Amino acid sequence: MSTVAELLVESLASHGVRSVWGVVGDALNPVTDAIRREDRVDWIGVRHEEAGAFAAGAQASLTGRLGVCMGTVGPGAIHLLNGLYDAAKSRVPVLAICGQVPREEIGSDFFQEVNNDVLFADVAVFTATVSTAEQAPGLIEQAVNAALAERGVAVLSIPGDVGGLEVPHGTRVPQFLEPASATVPEAAELQKVAAVLNAAENVTLLVGMGAREALAEVQQLAEVLAAPAVLTLKAKERFEENLPQEVGQSGLLGNHASKVAFDGCDVLFLVGTDFPYREFLPAGKTVVQLDVRGAHIGRRVLVDHGLVGHAQPTLASLLPLLHQKTSTGHLDKALKSYGAWRERQVQFTDPAFDRKPKGLLRRKVDNPEARIRPELLAAAVDRHAASDALFTSDTGMSTVWLARFVRMRGERRLIGSYNLGSMANAMPHALGLSAVDRSRQVVAFCGDGGLSMLLGDLITAVAYELPVKLVVFNNGRLGMVKLEMEQVGLPEYGTKLANPDFAEVARAIGLTGIRVERPGDVEEAVSRGLETAGPVLIDVLTNPDEIAVPPAPTVHQGWGFAIAKTKEFIESHE
Repeated sequence: MSTVAELLVESLASHGVRSVWGVVGDALNPVTDAIRREDRVDWIGVRHEEAGAFAAGAQASLTGRLGVCMGTVGPGAIHLLNGLYDAAKSRVPVLAICGQVPREEIGSDFFQEVNNDVLFADVAVFTATVSTAEQAPGLIEQAVNAALAERGVAVLSIPGDVGGLEVPHGTRVPQFLEPASATVPEAAELQKVAAVLNAAENVTLLVGMGAREALAEVQQLAEVLAAPAVLTLKAKERFEENLPQEVGQSGLLGNHASKVAFDGCDVLFLVGTDFPYREFLPAGKTVVQLDVRGAHIGRRVLVDHGLVGHAQPTLASLLPLLHQKTSTGHLDKALKSYGAWRERQVQFTDPAFDRKPKGLLRRKVDNPEARIRPELLAAAVDRHAASDALFTSDTGMSTVWLARFVRMRGERRLIGSYNLGSMANAMPHALGLSAVDRSRQVVAFCGDGGLSMLLGDLITAVAYELPVKLVVFNNGRLGMVKLEMEQVGLPEYGTKLANPDFAEVARAIGLTGIRVERPGDVEEAVSRGLETAGPVLIDVLTNPDEIAVPPAPTVHQGWGFAIAKTKEFIESHE
C-alpha cells in the first residue's frame, strides 16, 4: 500500500522531476521521507523557502518541465510567495507543495494556521487542499496538469494528518499532460498578413522569447523583409549572435538603433513578445502581432492584424507567401546606428578609462586604486565564460551590464526575474540551474543588495556541491535606486550598503572567495574564478558613481517620467 505522500512523490519522479526544493518540517515530514526513499528525486534543503521557489522556477524556465518546491505550515508556505510570483510572471510551470494544520484544526486559528487557498489565490492557476486519501490522486493530477497546461503555479496543500494516510488499494499513479501540439492561424489570416508585409516599404521586427524555437524562421523572415530586428532582453539568448539583422534592445536597456528601426518603419511586426513599455513603441504604424496567447494581442499597442499561434509553425506557413524585398536602406541605417553604438561601448571596458558621474568624458587614468568600472567586469565575464554557460542576473544595474556587455553566443541561456523584477533572484536562480546539470557552467551577475538579501543560501551551494560562479558587483549601493533619485534631482538617501568582504564571507562558508579591488586585476580574477572547480564567489569593488545608462523608473515621479527621460537619453545618443 502507498501513502498520499508516496503517491505524490512517485508521480513526480515518473514525470521526470529530479529535485525538490524547500525546508523540512512538521506537516510535510511524510513527503520529505518519501523523497528520501525515492532514488530518482533529490531533496535540496535551502535556508529560505523563497530561494527554493526561485530555484524551482529557474529549472522550469531552463527545461520547460515542471519545477517543484515545498514550504510547510504557515510561515514556510508564506516564504514561497515571492519566488512563486516570479515563476507565475515568467509563465513557467511550478508545483508548490505546502503544509497545513491537521484537518480537525482547520478554521480554528490554530498555531501557524493560514488559509493557503486564499493566500495563493492571486499567484496560482490552481489551489487545493487534500482532505482525504481518496481525493489525493485526482487533486495531484489536476494541480500538475494546470501548471503544465497554463504555464503557471499550482499549489497543493497537505494537512499534517493527511500525508501519511494510505491510499486505496489499486490506486494508479497520477499521470500528467505532455505539451500540447503547436497551433497555427487560419490560412486566410496568414494571407492578409502576407499582403500587408508585401505592400510595406519598410518593416521592423520586435522579437521576443516566444520566438525562441523559431530561430531559422525568424532569420529567414528578417532576410526576406530586409527588416531590422529589435530584441527584447529575453530574446538575447537565441537571436543576438544568430540574427545578422539584430539591432539590440529598446526600453530602459535600449540604444538609439532601436529608435531608428521603429521610426523608419511603416509596418511593425511583433513576434512572440509581450514587451511592456508601450511608450517606446512607435505611433502611427501598421502593427502585426504574433502570439500564442490571444489575450496578449493588442495588450501593449493597438494591433491591426493579430495572429494567434506558435511562432515556428506560423512563420513557416507565412514565409512562402512573402516577397523578397530588394531595398535595404532601412535595415542599413539601423545597423549603422547599432554598430556605432557598440563601438562606443567598447571604451568603457578599458581598465584605464574614466568617466565623470554625470557622463562627461575625461582623461584616462593611471590610478591602480581606482574602483572598477562595471562594464570592464561584465566584458571580462563575457570573454571567459563558456559558450554554453547559463547566466542569471539580479534586477537592477547587474542586468544592465549583462544586457550590454554579455553576448548570448553559442548555446548560452539567460534566466532572470525579468517580468516580476524581484531583488535577490540571481543566486537562487543559479542554484536551480546548476542542479539540473552540475557539469554546465552557471554564472550569476549578483548585485550586492540582492546577494545579501538571501546570503544564507550560499550554504546551499556548498552543501549540495552546486558549482555556481557568483560575480558580485559590489558598489556599496542599491545602484538602480541611486540612479532613480539622481534623475529626479533628489539627494541620494537610504541606498548605501554596509557590506562585508563578501569573498571572506564566502570562504568562511566553504566557497572559493576572490576579492578584486583594482581594475588591472579583473581579467585574471575572472578567468581564475570561472575555471575553479566548485562554487566560487568573485567580489569586485565597482564604482558607485560611474553609471552611464538611461535612467530607471522612479517611485517619486513614476514610470512615465522615467520612460520619458530614457527616451531623451536614447534619442540624444546617436
